[in-house]
Amino acid sequence: MASPRPPAADGASPSAVSLSEALRFWWKLGWIGFGGPAGQIALMHGELVERRRWISEKRFLHALNYCMLLPGPEAQQLATYLGWLLHRTWGGILAGVLFVLPSLFILVALAWLYMAHGDAPAVAGFFYGIKPAVTAIVAQAAVRIGSRTLRNGWRGAIALGAFVALFAFDVPFPAIVASAAVLGYAGGRMRPSAFGAPVAAAPVPEEVPAQGRALIDDDTPVPAHARFSWRRAGRVLLVGAGLWLLAIGGLWAAFGADAVLVRMAWFFTKAALMTFGGAYAVLPYVHQGAVEHFQWITPAQMMDGLALGETTPGPLIMVVSFVAFVGGWARAIFGPDALPLAGATAAAVVTFFTFLPSFVFILLGGPFIESTRGNLRLAAPLAGISAAVVGVIANLAVFFALHVFWPQGLHAGPDVRALLIGLVAAVALMRWRVGVVPVILAAGLAGLAMGP
Repeated sequence: MASPRPPAADGASPSAVSLSEALRFWWKLGWIGFGGPAGQIALMHGELVERRRWISEKRFLHALNYCMLLPGPEAQQLATYLGWLLHRTWGGILAGVLFVLPSLFILVALAWLYMAHGDAPAVAGFFYGIKPAVTAIVAQAAVRIGSRTLRNGWRGAIALGAFVALFAFDVPFPAIVASAAVLGYAGGRMRPSAFGAPVAAAPVPEEVPAQGRALIDDDTPVPAHARFSWRRAGRVLLVGAGLWLLAIGGLWAAFGADAVLVRMAWFFTKAALMTFGGAYAVLPYVHQGAVEHFQWITPAQMMDGLALGETTPGPLIMVVSFVAFVGGWARAIFGPDALPLAGATAAAVVTFFTFLPSFVFILLGGPFIESTRGNLRLAAPLAGISAAVVGVIANLAVFFALHVFWPQGLHAGPDVRALLIGLVAAVALMRWRVGVVPVILAAGLAGLAMGP
């Protein structure tokens, strides 16, 4: 990818970004988006807010707050939202698609190797090194986002409460989101300055921050395509529902109502609508359906798929494509001589039905969310949710650390080699500011040298 243009001088906004330049960025992000949603959101923040200045901090966080409320993969939805804000409907659709495609390609290839050739020691060694680095990436994301979100003790208390609720009591994520929204609303009434304030829409500050203004800054008017209208909302709903009906109807007509692909399409549509809180919240539902009810995949294969999903770029919910590949292969839906085709087709079908709702949610709700910027009645609850998200990310970092560094449990002592890789990766990321891709590659090579 070509290097981005240098920051504008004297606090001026960067020049307009072409669609082709934006698409190159989304495509690159799909290949380097390690670390789950926390790592991917941190990457987007570092590139789009800090480095390229395509969007301001407040506009970025406002969009993120909305995506966190939705079922589905929040990082992919955030990419879709920002692509839509920059380049209208097709900009959003292409941003979301390019964010997912590399992960689909990688997981289909790895699933083929998994099913066709069994264990691969070299791949296992590489993944052994990546896992500690992923843990460091998530920890870095908690630190970076927390330093910008937890600006006072009120928000810090919400973040701490969210962490304790998840770590100690395993409270469902929807309950944490709802509680954080209520606390944010109450806090906005008692301490308005602590939970956001209306964004000034008129004067430009006399002193521009050192990094300069953003292309879409705090006071940039909402573009015409991002303004809410009932007519446009109805059109988005009709197109989304039409695409779903056309796709599942075509599968039904081609293979029959009881076909594996039809059952997968329906099951993973329901799963997509239940993913509040990210992939981990829906994995028990996927396990129950894919392993126990439909028996598309064995428990051991499900665990292996989750490990692949955690150590490859893209949304963790892409583990469903691995589940579908293995299910299509195991059921030989196109006959015993076309097992790779069966697996790849099932993976593509499930990916479509898993992500279609996310595009509808963004294109439908984005204009309304853009109209609420600066509205304290909505900004305060969302600020509470933002604070809770920091606690959720911290909990994820601790979860990864416990399972990666103490794989046999705390009583058995740490995996010293994994701990060493993780510490070096954390120092490289947070102290030396090394990029994510070099850290991932170096960690993978270290794991390959050390062996699992």
